[in-house]
Amino acid sequence: MTHPAPSTTDAVGSARPVAGEYAPVFDRYIGLVPAGDIVQILGEQLARVQAVLRPVNETQAMALHAPYTWTLKQVLGHLTDSERVFGYRALRMARQDATPLPGFDETQFMQAADFNSRPLPELLEEFTFVRRGHLLLLRHLPTAAWQWRGTVIDHPATCRSLAYVMAGHVEHHLAIVKKRLAG
Repeated sequence: MTHPAPSTTDAVGSARPVAGEYAPVFDRYIGLVPAGDIVQILGEQLARVQAVLRPVNETQAMALHAPYTWTLKQVLGHLTDSERVFGYRALRMARQDATPLPGFDETQFMQAADFNSRPLPELLEEFTFVRRGHLLLLRHLPTAAWQWRGTVIDHPATCRSLAYVMAGHVEHHLAIVKKRLAG
């Protein structure tokens, strides 16, 4: 069940983050996000992820496609792990927590996870719940919270930039997943 309640983001939450709001490593993700209300974009993106992955069977979900080294199950698990990390960072910024936050090692995360042993529909359900939680958080932020700053990976970060990183990271991987499924 989706809850399409209108977003409370205004021009601050809809404006693309600018240099100085995030670590330069995130340029590649933020650049993939279309203009518009980021909460609406995140919600529409969830629907696209579901549409792409729901029809995938277990055999397809376990296939490796060179040069990629992760199965589609592992990619989806990575998206969920990353969504949690980016969402936690956004929460910290939105709550004006100035404690510096480190990066994370996706390879180490993958080594400690066994996504391949889980059914793909369960992995998709988990991603869905995590994203929906972030949608509810972001939808109800006070206007000022979008620009509150903290430090992530030794760079300034705003809540707004982290919402864009969430969306851009999924866009990056969704494009690869579509390419893999088409091939």
